[in-house]
Amino acid sequence: METLKTHIVHGGTLRYLRHDSATTGTPMTLSVFVPPGEGPFPVLIWLSGLTCTEDNFTTKAGAYRAAAEHGVIIVAPDTSPRGEGVADDPAYDLGQGAGFYLDATQAPWTPHFRMESYVVGELIGLIDAEYPTTGARSISGHSMGGHGALTLALRHPHLFRSVSAFAPIGSPTRCPWGEKAFTAYLGDDRAEWDAHDAARLLEGGVGAGCFDDILVDQGDADPFLIEQLKPELLTEAAKTSGQKITLRMQPGYDHSYFFMASFIDDHVAFHAARLKA
Repeated sequence: METLKTHIVHGGTLRYLRHDSATTGTPMTLSVFVPPGEGPFPVLIWLSGLTCTEDNFTTKAGAYRAAAEHGVIIVAPDTSPRGEGVADDPAYDLGQGAGFYLDATQAPWTPHFRMESYVVGELIGLIDAEYPTTGARSISGHSMGGHGALTLALRHPHLFRSVSAFAPIGSPTRCPWGEKAFTAYLGDDRAEWDAHDAARLLEGGVGAGCFDDILVDQGDADPFLIEQLKPELLTEAAKTSGQKITLRMQPGYDHSYFFMASFIDDHVAFHAARLKA
């Protein structure tokens, strides 16, 4: 991996990195924070939302003080493949910056938009090879990235000790963002869509019971709450499946990184307790 920038923060080391991905066929960028000490350390993977790169979380979430305190590596990849020759769309909610953490099956997205395989395969292997990890990892994310964290954890529970989310798209098969993206990336077969919908996965028992709890924070002043996020579908599915979800509705908070920065310490502590159990 090529190191683009290095910063010391809260006694740990933050690196911005780039590597040529065999999965996406493009260069991919990410940030990695390693806490102070020799390790080995467990890993928390963070997945960001629509329009974001690895830089949004890295500069705005304020996660590294807690990560240093708990001794947790945090990895924040970009949200999609990018570059010349990579399919794109003029809208903010499709194409580059909107990978939805799945493997596309439809043209023109298929060659590069393979974000599920990138995260659960290539990225995990790369981090374990390059950094002093314990082999234990968890996953979290925001909005589209919250959807990604939930679905990847439920689909691959053997890879993750815990999962949490901020304002996740709880059931993308039943909201405009998800319907648009899934039609483009996966085609018209809604059975294929259900395999990438956290609420639908729980309804079908996929991954249910694999985690002692799933922590979800949601602002009640979020402008996307009713039309796009629909956390009630997620909690209803959890009750049906028997999977515990702790949904914390936070009064007055919106969809921004101010919201995440206010509660990120809770999420790092939530994961650290399970990563070190």
